[in-house]
Amino acid sequence: MPSSHGCYDHNDGRIGFDPYNYTSGRWLRDDKMERASRYIDFDFDALCRKILELSPEASSIINCEKIEGGFNRVFIFELNSAKRVVARLPFKLAGPAQLTTSSEIATIRYCEILDWSYDAASVDNIIGSEYIIMEHAAGIQLQKKWEQMAGDQRVKCIDAIYQKVKEVVDLQFPALGSLYFANSPVCPDNTYAVDEEFCIGLHCGTRYWDCEGGANRYSNNKKPNQGPWANLDEYCDGLIDAGLSRLPPVSSDIESKPSYHGSVETHNFLLENTRKLLKRMSEDPRINASATPLLFHPDLHKRNIFVSEDDPSIITGIIDWQATSIEPAFWYADEIPDFATGNEICNRAFEVCSQFLTPTLSTPRLMDQNLFRPFRYSYRTWKDGAVALQHELIETSRYWGKLGFADQCPFALPPPKALATHQKEYKLFEAAQNLRCGLSDLLNTATDGWVPVEDWETTQAAHNELFDGMLQAVLNNPQADPDEPVKDKETLRSIWPFDI
Repeated sequence: MPSSHGCYDHNDGRIGFDPYNYTSGRWLRDDKMERASRYIDFDFDALCRKILELSPEASSIINCEKIEGGFNRVFIFELNSAKRVVARLPFKLAGPAQLTTSSEIATIRYCEILDWSYDAASVDNIIGSEYIIMEHAAGIQLQKKWEQMAGDQRVKCIDAIYQKVKEVVDLQFPALGSLYFANSPVCPDNTYAVDEEFCIGLHCGTRYWDCEGGANRYSNNKKPNQGPWANLDEYCDGLIDAGLSRLPPVSSDIESKPSYHGSVETHNFLLENTRKLLKRMSEDPRINASATPLLFHPDLHKRNIFVSEDDPSIITGIIDWQATSIEPAFWYADEIPDFATGNEICNRAFEVCSQFLTPTLSTPRLMDQNLFRPFRYSYRTWKDGAVALQHELIETSRYWGKLGFADQCPFALPPPKALATHQKEYKLFEAAQNLRCGLSDLLNTATDGWVPVEDWETTQAAHNELFDGMLQAVLNNPQADPDEPVKDKETLRSIWPFDI
């Protein structure tokens, strides 16, 4: 008798269908680690049985498509009843186990979720992985219709998107963190009630947890501060403590990092000074008024918006609410969705719709963004390098009065000699950022080095040629500009973003 889940039994020898391993691409940097962090050990047969169990009108699965993103593996099952069901399994780097899935379920309570489990180890979870199973979104991805849409259709579509977004932005919350069911067993006691059914608990964003491949956390510096937070002052502590938790006990591998990276002691000094600065800035009425607790979609782009096939100005659904969190409104101020770029009419429609329909979201966007930059970069200093955060502190101190602050800046400008050293290191940092973006454009890769699997070998070869060519250009240029930050092989290798 044939399997009830058709040809997608992993034992039937079907070539090219691997439910467990990441097969969509490779990485030019840390490829082995990146792929290993996206491996999911689960029972695919059990998942197929669960799909049919939840769809009693169907007797078999006639097709299954695997789609892989940065944080999830999605299986789209087509049943012999003409129904499509989606199962999404998170990679371990998507966020803290149990919390991320539990929070997403609470956030999208208005979607029709067929089944879910936040506990991969539960005896009731026969699949062996956290998962969400839900009806496939109605309609078609906006991304697939956008190029065919006339200007007036796009404007109507943007208005419809923000009519939907308004429903979420208008919600009021008593604290900052992530949303959960009030009776969720994964929530500790320190929560803030939203109502009888929901609460705000631990923030499930990856910046607060040890779940990113190659980015360790250390408990020797600070105990975990993962929220929830009652106000902006507490939220600032969470950002700084997240940065401190990334610092290793000693600067063991500092030799392999660019000179601008800085020692553990330097990072400690900058982070504690940033704590003082953020706390002072958070007292400012303008910043405080822009810090309303706000729930917003973390990735509001065309691929996550579904529209009607017949009329793409009608929104049929917005998907992928994973890692949605309640942040200060200004946290989203620098994010421009892809449907608002590349076209003046669309950008204007975005500005008008966001200002009139979601003023809580748009008001911080109209303010001087230098008021918010120190908040955004404080937690990632060990990843970016000390010079990046130091630059934010210096620029904030330099323009303190012009930014509208009356008192003295808590961070004093360094003396001239230290400033000159900083400027030299910051030039190298800028060169590293430009190099990463330039290589990504030349190689047609993502900035993290991701390459589609079908282009892997040719991209690898092109990457090696680019490094050799650039190295020769550096070595054969004895009369380079004295201010040129890259003058030797060691410096070039230290800022090269991919593996050599």
